[in-house]
Amino acid sequence: MDRKMSVMIVDDEAIVRESLFHWFKKYGHLVETASSGFEALEKLETYPYQLLFVDIKMPGMDGIELLEKIKSDFPDTIVIIITAYGSIESAVKAMRIGASDYLLKPFKPDQLSLVMERISVQEKLMSQYNYLKGHLDKITRFENIIGQSPAMEKVFSLIPEVAQSDASILLVGETGTGKELVAKAIHAESRRSHLPFIAINCGAMPESLLESELFGHQKGVFTGATRARKGFLEVVSGGTLFLDEIGEISPKMQINLLRVLEEKKITSIGSREPVEVDFRLISATRRDLKREVTEGIFREDFFYRINVIMIEIPPLRKRKEDIPLLVEHFLKKYCQETTKYVDHVTRDAMDLLRRYDWPGNVRELENAIERAVVLSKSRTLGVEDLSFIRPPDLKFSKTLSLREMERVYIQQILEENNWNVTQSANVLKINRVTLHKMMKRYRLERP
Repeated sequence: MDRKMSVMIVDDEAIVRESLFHWFKKYGHLVETASSGFEALEKLETYPYQLLFVDIKMPGMDGIELLEKIKSDFPDTIVIIITAYGSIESAVKAMRIGASDYLLKPFKPDQLSLVMERISVQEKLMSQYNYLKGHLDKITRFENIIGQSPAMEKVFSLIPEVAQSDASILLVGETGTGKELVAKAIHAESRRSHLPFIAINCGAMPESLLESELFGHQKGVFTGATRARKGFLEVVSGGTLFLDEIGEISPKMQINLLRVLEEKKITSIGSREPVEVDFRLISATRRDLKREVTEGIFREDFFYRINVIMIEIPPLRKRKEDIPLLVEHFLKKYCQETTKYVDHVTRDAMDLLRRYDWPGNVRELENAIERAVVLSKSRTLGVEDLSFIRPPDLKFSKTLSLREMERVYIQQILEENNWNVTQSANVLKINRVTLHKMMKRYRLERP
């Protein structure tokens, strides 16, 4: 087998551990040993060993129990069961649970080589599968817009439909829902995909600067204009212009943009010569522009010009079934960026993520996973790694684990007492030392 792997030998017999250790070391593999199932799980928490050889008969936790735990917490880990001839039934049971193969004691080096060859073929096939799956994800997920909920399926179905026309599109949704990603996906699916996509946040700059950025200016027209500069309305020619937070622009700017959309011409600041422009406009807002039109805050004619097609982007709290997919995506992303091994989230932690309402939407979830990965000291994210998240009324849920309810209650008492440990301990009717230990266990720290 040419490919080197990270291997752990789990056996209570020292002679078996030693002989297998030296055999794998001889062929250049990274090798670790463990004398019990408990020790093996501890080591798996800190390093993602690819392949485990597990003895089926061990005191404390036997091989079957260890296999079940591994397949639950570390499903990608390959497990080979080591068993005596008289325990074939146990080996068959292990294969049903998820073991990849088994070795009968006593075994010879050539038998071990044969098992490793089979693992090599299995790994190659899995690698091809992951490549094809990743390629398919890129095709179907539209620029990392991840989701399989009915709400997102509706958005996915609209993207290729609206992309084929040049009609103006208004994306409506809360901050952090991914409006710019949807705009990029529409551009990528359109006939303009080979031409520029330019995004401007209208709420992030004053009116005078926004006007200069969009329309351009002539040399010397104002202080600091040391040379003539084209505006984005001209630079984007042929492509797609994305105006985020369009509800923030002034009535004057609304009139100027309305004229551009009707005449397909612009005049830069300080010039009298109009220039023809050709672009597709996609706008986005988190505000209720219909209500603002009724109240006279937003121009009606401009609203109908930018809102030929409206697409609503659902908030994360209305598509919570997408949270596991998003968590998986962000785990992979930040493990690559931080070179950490965090590839699993406990059931309690995932329940916590599902219950939270995510007022900051997908962006807030991404920040939470990034923070948890950076601070994590093991391969698994648990409730204690997400102690900075506290869903409203979480303590009243009857489906929470006792551990999670305890953490939330302690955090609530600490916050109510301004993180004063003595006062909080008095309320909880425990001593300060015990409270400090519990804070350490749940990683509760004053913000």
